[in-house]
Amino acid sequence: MARPELKSLAQTAKPLALGHVPASAQAFILAALAHEAPARTWLALAGGVKAQEELANDLEAWAAPHVFVPQGQRTVEEALPDPEASAERLAALHQLGGFRGVVLATPRAAEQALPSPKALAGHRFAFVKNTRVDRDELLARLEKAGYTREAQVQGRGQFSVRGAVIDIFSWDARRPLRTEWEDEELISLREFDVDAQRSVQTLPRAEITLAGPGVAEEGNSTLRDYLPRGFVEVNLGGEEETEEDEAAEARPGEALAFFAHDFLHAPRGDFILQENRRDLFLDHIRDWLAEKWEIAIFCNNEGEQKRLEELLREARLPVEEITFHQRSLLRGFVWPAGRLVVLSDAEIFGRYQTLRSLRRQERLVNLRSQTQALDFAEIADGDYVVHLHHGIALYKGITSLPSSTEGAAPAEVLVLEFAEQSKLYVPVEQSYLVSKYVGVGKRHPALDTLGGSRWERAKISAQKAVMDYAAQLLSVQAERDSLPGHAFPPDTPWQKEFEEAFVYEETEDQQRSILETKRDMEGTRPMDRLICGDVGFGKTEVAIRAVFKAVQDGRQAAFLVPTTILAEQHWKNLRDRFAAYPIRVDCMSRLQTAKMQRNTIEGLLDGSVDVVIGTHRILSKDIRFKNLGLVVVDEEQRFGVRQKEKFKQLFRLVDVLTLSATPIPRTLYLSLTGARDMSTIETPPPNRHPVETIVAPYDERTIRDAITREIDRNGQVYFLHNRVHSIQNVADRVRQLVPNARIDIGHGQMDADELEDVMSRFVAGQTDVLISTTIIESGLDIPNANTIIIDRADRFGLADLYQLRGRVGRGGHQAYAYLFLPRHLMTVGDARKRVSAIRQYSQLGAGFKIAMRDLEIRGAGNLLGGDQSGHIAAVGYDLY
Repeated sequence: MARPELKSLAQTAKPLALGHVPASAQAFILAALAHEAPARTWLALAGGVKAQEELANDLEAWAAPHVFVPQGQRTVEEALPDPEASAERLAALHQLGGFRGVVLATPRAAEQALPSPKALAGHRFAFVKNTRVDRDELLARLEKAGYTREAQVQGRGQFSVRGAVIDIFSWDARRPLRTEWEDEELISLREFDVDAQRSVQTLPRAEITLAGPGVAEEGNSTLRDYLPRGFVEVNLGGEEETEEDEAAEARPGEALAFFAHDFLHAPRGDFILQENRRDLFLDHIRDWLAEKWEIAIFCNNEGEQKRLEELLREARLPVEEITFHQRSLLRGFVWPAGRLVVLSDAEIFGRYQTLRSLRRQERLVNLRSQTQALDFAEIADGDYVVHLHHGIALYKGITSLPSSTEGAAPAEVLVLEFAEQSKLYVPVEQSYLVSKYVGVGKRHPALDTLGGSRWERAKISAQKAVMDYAAQLLSVQAERDSLPGHAFPPDTPWQKEFEEAFVYEETEDQQRSILETKRDMEGTRPMDRLICGDVGFGKTEVAIRAVFKAVQDGRQAAFLVPTTILAEQHWKNLRDRFAAYPIRVDCMSRLQTAKMQRNTIEGLLDGSVDVVIGTHRILSKDIRFKNLGLVVVDEEQRFGVRQKEKFKQLFRLVDVLTLSATPIPRTLYLSLTGARDMSTIETPPPNRHPVETIVAPYDERTIRDAITREIDRNGQVYFLHNRVHSIQNVADRVRQLVPNARIDIGHGQMDADELEDVMSRFVAGQTDVLISTTIIESGLDIPNANTIIIDRADRFGLADLYQLRGRVGRGGHQAYAYLFLPRHLMTVGDARKRVSAIRQYSQLGAGFKIAMRDLEIRGAGNLLGGDQSGHIAAVGYDLY
């Protein structure tokens, strides 16, 4: 990395301007400066939040020390605090004391008012074991600092009190603290895991911050006051510059131009997508090597690197003279003066762009089994639970009991209350014996008596019913097994190569779902598998690999989706993923011309079309396949009963893979009872935050503030009004509330071309607020849209609300969902239960729990004519 020009520049004391240098080269220069001058601090000002995130990704690729300073929100009347953003901002400020390396911010973040470093340091509270503290004063200070008191700590800025135990999750901490008191003496101090609620390590001392949301946005200091003396400011420019950015650029003495034209964008453009471009790419490599240039290629994974190495060897190029890095780089650059070229596999293959998470979360895999601990996120004090050996009880939280071993730490136990208020203390390590009770309908179960006989009788009765029921299911299964399904062969080398090129690391349960799907496809019985996972958790990737496997065996695949917009999005995605392979992917929807549809129909019949993606149009009588092997049904809950019966008739001998975030009760019931195979994906992507859900009566001031707040952070808003006849009036009113907002209307009764134009403008960021019907419910992936407002939320089902909320929060930023109800429905009825469940299950991966709650509210219905609800009510779904 060392170059004489960079060595000399690293000694400058003057501000630098790199606005004319390609973004990927900016990261290289900053990394070089940090390397050449390890004792200095560089304040790099990106043009906007997106540019800041991309630059952080590239700095990671160059292994440069850096701190990412999030941009604080602007103060808007009644605006909701953003706890995660505030926590990240506070954590970043605490890192800056004495930091050496690159401090990455936006001009707005650098100019925003902050408390002085001294004042922020004063907002600390230290816990020291075996010292005395006024507990009442501590709790008062926590509430004053913006901490909220909860029954159980689940996120930053929360605390809970359970007798002698106080749990606190500091705004800037990685893990929460569990403090235990004897009178006012702190006798135990431990960090604990927020998901398992188990202690991780004992501490002699710990600190929390009393600077809550908003504190990091107030004061007379700025970010520069937190930096070490002698820091150098680097202005990176960018397309997202605001008036504040321009004012910052205009400050005297701030623009020492550097390398204005010495760095060039790397030759871009789908080299491998099209054969005529491949030769151009190889010619470039050949010329650079002949001129003794240094070539560095960044690959996302080993599979991409191997593929590139094979390509270069086929062209008889000396691969050993090229340096490969297995790290994510968004873009490459060329530096003629330094005889250096840096390339990214994302540009070489022209298929995708990656952005590594800047705010990594610890992964949580809530795979429920009898050997796994209880998921504490899904129960609260007072909930009904089932103990495997003792029956139904009320959950009364966690407490500590003195250990019988002298000198040992207190034991953490679950408190279960049975009939006659008798208590059972269950050690946390045995929590796998306990599960949340989910019954049928609205009845509350009777509590069991400790040592009583009712529970054993109920288990025996349910066990007998299950055996009888299993015999019926076995009969159905035997009938399916007798059908002559197609057994796909094991994975081909192309399949392995295709999967290794996936730019993200698969989660544990995603890998399991993929393996289970392939195992089904390789069996002789026609596959009927449900993949249940949250929006954006990777269900589509499971389907894409299944489609690729089917096509590798010469079979056709159909991808059935509920809406035209989702069909178009899947079409683009699959074309991009399959671009390097001889696979033809077509789309069938009303947006295709008659000629395009005729060509697709002919291609399906003669086998030249490998994959077709479409709405119910592909179920029409004129659609016939030459050799159909796989059908993927996306968002199954959106199709009607009649359409599903048609699926069964058309695809009886074909492998079927169904995807759903919130399967309808009957589908979930079939899967839970074994009539269908099911895989669950519950691990969130590392850069996802739970969507903050606000349930409130309709209020135009809240609407105005929510839209203004989102636009202020350069985001976009969905406003859902599901009545076409009055949607124009709603749009006019929103224009009056927020005059500066760019507003569009979209609904299913619009002309196809007009609707496509509306959606294209929204995707391109040319619209601030999209006022629409439920056409947005399925599949739209717009990371910049992070607020959704739902008018008359009482008119939607639980699964629908969950799907709609899933439209936001996909870009790594905190997202908000506003659910408005008429005031008279705020306290009564099933509508209130639905929206309350949505607010309760705001955590990531809650889709399965939402479906279970829907099952509980609505009931499952009968299956094969047998009513099993009495047995399920007696022992709960998990045990059943």
